[in-house]
Amino acid sequence: MTLEFLTNKRILILGFGREGQDSFLFLRRHFPEKTIGIADQTEFQNLSEATRKLLEKDKHVVLYFGDDYLSSIYLYEVVIKSPGIPLHEVQPFVSKTQQLTSQTNIFFDLCPGRIIGVTGTKGKSTTSSLLYEVLKQGGFQAHLVGNIGVPVFQALEKATKKDVFIYELSSYQLELLRKSPHIAILLNLYEEHLDHYGSMKSYVEAKSHIAKFQTDKDYLVYNRSNQLVRAIAKKSKAKKIAYEYAIRADAPFIAALEPVIEVGKLLKISQAKIQKAIRQFKPLPHRLEFVGTYREIKFYNDSLATIPEAAMAAISSLGSNVHTLIAGGFDRGVSMKKFAEYLLASPVRVLILFPITGISLWDEMQKLADRQTSTQLPEHVIVQTMDQAVQESYARTLSGNICLLSPAASSFNLFRDYQDRGEQFKKFVKFYGKKKS
Repeated sequence: MTLEFLTNKRILILGFGREGQDSFLFLRRHFPEKTIGIADQTEFQNLSEATRKLLEKDKHVVLYFGDDYLSSIYLYEVVIKSPGIPLHEVQPFVSKTQQLTSQTNIFFDLCPGRIIGVTGTKGKSTTSSLLYEVLKQGGFQAHLVGNIGVPVFQALEKATKKDVFIYELSSYQLELLRKSPHIAILLNLYEEHLDHYGSMKSYVEAKSHIAKFQTDKDYLVYNRSNQLVRAIAKKSKAKKIAYEYAIRADAPFIAALEPVIEVGKLLKISQAKIQKAIRQFKPLPHRLEFVGTYREIKFYNDSLATIPEAAMAAISSLGSNVHTLIAGGFDRGVSMKKFAEYLLASPVRVLILFPITGISLWDEMQKLADRQTSTQLPEHVIVQTMDQAVQESYARTLSGNICLLSPAASSFNLFRDYQDRGEQFKKFVKFYGKKKS
């Protein structure tokens, strides 16, 4: 899709969050007089003051805000869908004569430089951030964009053939993609977002687009330890570079150093520069983040662990001193059975659990323990707030041990998002840590 193609098209921006606003500003720079439709489920009066002012001063916008925002789709030739809006909710409103696309699609069409795409169920942000530091160390004009929180059009305006874009790609950003990056990194695939996709098959199909449209001039760096990843790699036409996932004691905060090292070698960055970037890299917040030692207990914040596999990796990374685990949250239909099996064989002796999945997890553990009479269940408590959770952790964790927040579930039933959950954890850990016991 070119800018020339868009010149005479009726365009609707569907979803007006961070990405939708970035798309609007991009189109407005190129088409200052063009009438642009904007639709969002949020009522106009509930938008931020800055967003309302942005729209109120523009005389060439048509607004569709509120519950019936999808009913305007039929009026437009090109619909730019934001990632947060489920595709299955939009498709019934789109005809065959209309073009449903995304910011990611347009960026891939217009970008003059190289794109390195990074996806996987877990580890995308850390891998993308580390790769960005490696490329900068190697002298590249690198940009970190996408799902990491940086809308892509901001970086596109001045881009040249020399620029390299490290694009963190969520499944939502991939589902409409019809081009694949020159270098694709596929980290892992586990059950997640099943409430959005309805099935694991649909989720995997969306993720597969990172490699689906590659040619023999492209590269796929993939984790051969994961069966679903191997299946996608097998179908790719790209040159394949396989690695095996391993938890690294020297860098437990990183999903896998191997893909970053492989891309560094591919771009002919010296090992000395790669290792220097790795040494200087600081873990991202909420990803196995060490909060501190309070009242002789070490606290770790791993709020971004929203699936069981991530929580299991965190426990394995920290070792046998993980005495207390805070887990549970929003139910996205992900099975807790494997996590229950893992915890029964783990060093964890105290479980502090949030509903709903925390209750499901405990039920699974009880069923397994009933069948294995020699298995000893850890003690557990169900809590409703992070304040309660942290107080319980101080009361139940043995001195010299670790209390880990690694929920293995999304946060939306009790918290605004994973960041809110992690920040609350850190706040209460420090608050009660300073109080006399």
